[in-house]
Amino acid sequence: MAKATTHKLPVDSSELGEGPSYDRKNDTAWWLDIYGKSLVEYKFATTTAHLHALPRMASVVARIDDERQLIAMEDGVYLRVKADGSLTLLAPLEADNPVTRSNDGRVHPSGRIWIGTMGRKAELEAGAIYWFDGLTVKTLFRNITVTNSICFSPDGATGYFADSGVNKVWRVALDPKTGLPSGEPEVFLEGDDLPLRGNFDGSVIDADGILWNAAWRGGSVSGFAPDGTLVRTFEIPAAQTTCPCFIGKDLDRMLVTTAWCDLSDEARAADPGAGFTYVIDGGFAGMADSSFLLEPASLNATRQPVSE
Repeated sequence: MAKATTHKLPVDSSELGEGPSYDRKNDTAWWLDIYGKSLVEYKFATTTAHLHALPRMASVVARIDDERQLIAMEDGVYLRVKADGSLTLLAPLEADNPVTRSNDGRVHPSGRIWIGTMGRKAELEAGAIYWFDGLTVKTLFRNITVTNSICFSPDGATGYFADSGVNKVWRVALDPKTGLPSGEPEVFLEGDDLPLRGNFDGSVIDADGILWNAAWRGGSVSGFAPDGTLVRTFEIPAAQTTCPCFIGKDLDRMLVTTAWCDLSDEARAADPGAGFTYVIDGGFAGMADSSFLLEPASLNATRQPVSE
């Protein structure tokens, strides 16, 4: 196991922390507590956190510009104005299916986003992965039980995604200009590749193309080279690690969310770090999160503001 300093951020624990992203310009991290229906804003300069209440479960937050964010919620994709927290529906996403909710997602270097869904009770093959450009939602992959590990190679020519239900990660060739698949998925990693076992959860890719995966019930983040070789593993003091992102001026540190959901009182007492958010000072070669490209035509379409 790699040796590195890991510390807990001074933020209340999340029942299901997920979907972290980093605003490099403002040195601020954002993530979701899915079950807590809240958006966490953490400012490193002042080491302070602010929780923004949401009207429903959300799992992905992405920067658009200094004033706006895109948020994937349980029934659709929303535009959020940071100044007042107002939400406007951009596109429904399985809004007519009460079985599912959004889960993992990430913005492709082209500015388009992939968003995954899953059953609220992890129903078998209830989920899918979608592509969204601000106007059009396209279905990419279906029959996924728990969508996870959505991330992209530095050149945008390869996409990755996992089904935690079968504990596999796939990769697929993409059109780097759009983030749309140009080939068929092939298996990249399987459960036995995880050094501390568990299941593949969220992932992020660094500037060298190394895929860093948080292992659910594996209490760790492991890096895998483009050929699938294990590079190194960092242990996290919480078993249910969920998703990493790069942070810091040089993007050389990693933030990792975790969860305490599904733990009995006894199990939670045995895992006191569960649900907290951690930072690894591991000397990473991180990449900045891509911003979602919201075309003017998207704003000209008829939209319905959402009441909280």
